[in-house]
Parts: sequence; structure tokens; C-alpha cells
Amino acid sequence: MLHQERAPDTGRDEGFRDEVRKDEVFQVEGHGIDPIPDAERHGGAKDLFWLWFGSNLTFTYVINGALAVAFGLSFWQATAVVVIGGLSFFAISAAGLSGVRTGTATLVISRAAFGVRGNWPAGLLNWIVSIGYTIVNTVVGTLALEAFFADLGWTGGHTARALALLVTLTMTFAVALWGHATVQFAERWMAYALALGFAALLVFVLPGADTAAPAEVPGVSAWSLALVVMFAGPISYVPMPADYTRYLPRTTSLKALTWSGALGGFLSSVALGVAGVAAATQTDMTDAVAGAEGLLPGWFQPLFLALVLGGSVTNSIITLYSSSLNLQVLGIPWTRARAIVVSAAVTALGSLGALFLIDFTTSLLAFLSLLIIVFAPWGGVFLADMVLRRCTYDSAALHAGEHGAYWYRRGWHPAGVVALLAGMVFAALTCDSELWTGPLVAPLGGADLTLLGALVSALVYLALARRTATPVQP
Repeated sequence: MLHQERAPDTGRDEGFRDEVRKDEVFQVEGHGIDPIPDAERHGGAKDLFWLWFGSNLTFTYVINGALAVAFGLSFWQATAVVVIGGLSFFAISAAGLSGVRTGTATLVISRAAFGVRGNWPAGLLNWIVSIGYTIVNTVVGTLALEAFFADLGWTGGHTARALALLVTLTMTFAVALWGHATVQFAERWMAYALALGFAALLVFVLPGADTAAPAEVPGVSAWSLALVVMFAGPISYVPMPADYTRYLPRTTSLKALTWSGALGGFLSSVALGVAGVAAATQTDMTDAVAGAEGLLPGWFQPLFLALVLGGSVTNSIITLYSSSLNLQVLGIPWTRARAIVVSAAVTALGSLGALFLIDFTTSLLAFLSLLIIVFAPWGGVFLADMVLRRCTYDSAALHAGEHGAYWYRRGWHPAGVVALLAGMVFAALTCDSELWTGPLVAPLGGADLTLLGALVSALVYLALARRTATPVQP
């Protein structure tokens, strides 16, 4: 039998019954950030392959590959950057071991590194980032579906756009509302169709790629900007991996978990990134959807727009799902299912504004990319904490608030906070974005070293937290 007792912030569904399994396809998941009991653990590491493979079959990576060429890299140089960015999924996937060990969400586990209160600011920013990316994906999917309607002969103006938005939001919200099991189920089956479609896209654009070296040798600025673009996507997942491993049995091995998830994210992100690189060597990709569409045969163009819509939805599903757990971490005393309604409502309002009132998508993307100043160092501290603790935690203390071992000094872990600030300062000084250019960018020859903020924060944390971040003895 399952225990009915819960910690104040667990977010557990009050209406659940002991005899009902809480993670079934097309049934609303009852668990939130409360630890998943061993009796309800299920699945295997192979499930992570489809989760990360499907969720990263998104047109964003085509845009990223095209940007690398726009920065001045050749086909092979840009392809190398795409591959390096894809390798970061090994770190993202390995971070999921914390979910297997604790049975709870990533942003609960990070309380061990920052303290219960010290964890709150990054949790709030992560929710903003999750909703921001969900809005961007929703807008892209809506515009693709509207164009699909036009190809079918219906140009309904605002009516067509409103219907496209409603369909896109419904597809995303329904899956995320049902929860973990349905998310994994949908990602797997959508991945089958999307993989075939994007494979055809590669077949059409890759043969025409211009593989000659550019007339001018790209400088350090081009290389660094391309790397930042490629790593920004995977880094945005750092606060999420445990959300999707917390149901796995405790016997799941680190090796199996890491390779399954990493291969999924690597294969899809690299394949689409290379497609973007190839397309950018042949046509103007300022409007990436229109540019790529122009390289395709007429009969495939409607299917291409469907691929853009499907990829937007698969990515939005996992960000919207994690945002509901995020709200519980921030202290919202609701079930996960109720919390996701809040996130969905904010996403809908933001998407309406972007599509019908003002064009703020570009500004939103610039703002979200700037937040790498926070999340690269945050990821460095979190991963360093996992290493020091050997990924062992006091699961009860993670939910115990001021009565637990992770309260530290008035809810703040000085080592984690200092390390985070050190990494953020370094990232801010070396960041080169539309909204902010750090004072060290020019002396460094235009190099953007924002990503190294993760290394700085990790090293500082390793130096400061050796006594406080120790493995929990079984």
C-alpha cells in the first residue's frame, strides 16, 4: 500500500486512491513533485531515447544550423559545431540519474546545491524561460499550420490564424495535462512520423549543399557565436532531465540511462542542424521556414509545414509539462494538473499577443538567449553538486523545508550561491548578444565566452562545497 502522508510542497493529487496506478497513458497523472514510490516505478532507459529524440525533432535546430553559416562558417565548420553541440546531450542525459535516485523533479533536487530559498530565483527564471520557449514554438507551429491551410486553398485571415493557434495549443496542452506516461507515449509515436519526414528533408537539401570553404577565414567571434547558439538549446534542458526519469526503477544504470537519452537528443539535433547548414549554403535563410520550403519539391511543401508544426508541438509538450512541476517547486499549493492550466493560460495569452497584437517574437528570443548568463552557471553548479554527492541525496530532506538538511543558512547554501554569482559575472562580462555586450568581448576579439560561465561556477563550487556537499550514506 502507498502512504497517504505527504510533505507540504509535494503537490500530490488529493483525490488519488491507493489502488489506482498514477502514471497511465491518457489518464491524468496524479503525482507532482512528490517522490515516486518504488511500487509505482516502471519503464526502462530505452524510453528516454524516444523522449529526447522526439522532443528535439524541432525546426529550431534547422534555424541554428543556418545561423552558423550566417556567422561566416563553411559547411564543414558549421557541421562540426552542430556535432559538438549535440554531444552536450550526454551531460543532460546523465543528469537524469538524480531523478532515478530521488524520484522527484530536477528543480527539487537542486535545493541541495542552492538551499531551499536559494533555489527559488532560478526556479522562477526557469518557469519564465519554459513559458517563453513554449510561446515561441506555439507561434512557429501556428504560422506553419496557417500556411498549410493556405496551401490547401483556404486563406481565412484572422479566422484561419485563430483556428491554427487553437489546434496547436490543444495538441500541446492535452498531452501535457495527461502527464508523464502520455508525454512519453506521444513523443515516441510522433517521433516515428517526424523522423521519416525530416529524413526526406535531408535527402532534398543535402545533395545541393555548397561544401567549399568561404572566401574569408572565420574569426573567433564567428566560432564562439555559433557554439553559443548550438549549446543554448541543450542547456535550456538542464533543469528538466529528472522530470522524465523519476519514474524509472532505482536499478536503472547510469550507463544505460546516459546513452539512451544522449543518443536520442544527439541524432535528432545533429540531423536537423546539418539540414539547416546545407540549406543556408544554397538559399537565404533569413526566413528559415520560407527558405527551406523553397528548396523542396512542390508536392512535399505541405508535408514540410506539417513537420514544422509537429516539431513545435513535441518540443512544447515537454517544456509545458515541466513548467507545471516548476510552479509546484515555487510553492504553488496546487496539483500538477491544476498548475499546468496556469502555464497554458499564460502561453495562450503570449501567443495571442505575438500573433495578433505586436510582433515581439524576435525580442522574446533575444531575451531568452540572454538568460544563458544565468542557466549556464546554474547548470555548472548543479552538475558539480551531483559529482560531489555521487548523485546521492536525502530524498525526504529535499521536501522538508527548514526542518531538512538542505536548509543550510536561513534557506541559502552559501557555496552554491557564491559559485552561481561567480559564473554569472564571468558570463555577463563575456556575453555578446543583441540586448547586452559584455566589456570583455572587444578585448577578446569579439569572442562570446558565455558558455564558460558553467565551467567557472562548477570550479568555484567544487572548491567551496567539499565539506557541505557530501554523499548521503544509505
